[in-house]
Amino acid sequence: MSKKKILIFDDDRAILEVITIIFEENGYLVEISETSHDIIEKVSSFKPDVILMDNWIPKIGGVEATQLLKNHEEFKNIPVIYVTANNDIVALAKEAQADDYVAKPFNLVDLEDKVAQYLG
Repeated sequence: MSKKKILIFDDDRAILEVITIIFEENGYLVEISETSHDIIEKVSSFKPDVILMDNWIPKIGGVEATQLLKNHEEFKNIPVIYVTANNDIVALAKEAQADDYVAKPFNLVDLEDKVAQYLG
């Protein structure tokens, strides 16, 4: 069975490191990015099974990056889980067309469970 792939967009290195370790220990392949302006290229080359998207990320924000992906015929069905500390996370996730969301600071078990829901 091939490993499930997670692509994580976040500009916080500490968060990227922690999430990467956790998911790799659980048998996932993880790729990270600190910017989201080239989301289509990154998704095209890595072919993730699920994406974790931060809201505040350089160049273009999480909302715009997620919309680019969701409006792309080939990639629109890849689940995107919005991860942010914003109070209006529900509205942001909806505007971005994300499939789900997890508020920061998050419980790692909650995040793992959320990802597992989408990876079946």
